[in-house]
Amino acid sequence: MITGEKFTELALSFAGTAQKPHFERIGFNVIGKRMFATYLAKNNTANIFLTPNEQAIFCEMDPENIYPIPNKWGEKGATTFDLNKVPKEFVLEALLSAYNDVRK
Repeated sequence: MITGEKFTELALSFAGTAQKPHFERIGFNVIGKRMFATYLAKNNTANIFLTPNEQAIFCEMDPENIYPIPNKWGEKGATTFDLNKVPKEFVLEALLSAYNDVRK
């Protein structure tokens, strides 16, 4: 299980990142650029903004606990991770992919 504190630590471990409120979530962005992830405390989930190809790979790894957000954002690669059940290594790899995509 990954706690909210641990997820925040992971998301902010990349150079030039910041957190800010995003509706009922906490958003994580590359400073001066867009968000690459959000966290929702009430159900301990993270939405990580992957490419559609990356999303397909991660969803295959654990389709019960990693799945597209059920809306237009999900069609663009936004992916929900259940932090109660997904291994830290999967989350860290997804965060790194999303961060690198935004940082370009």
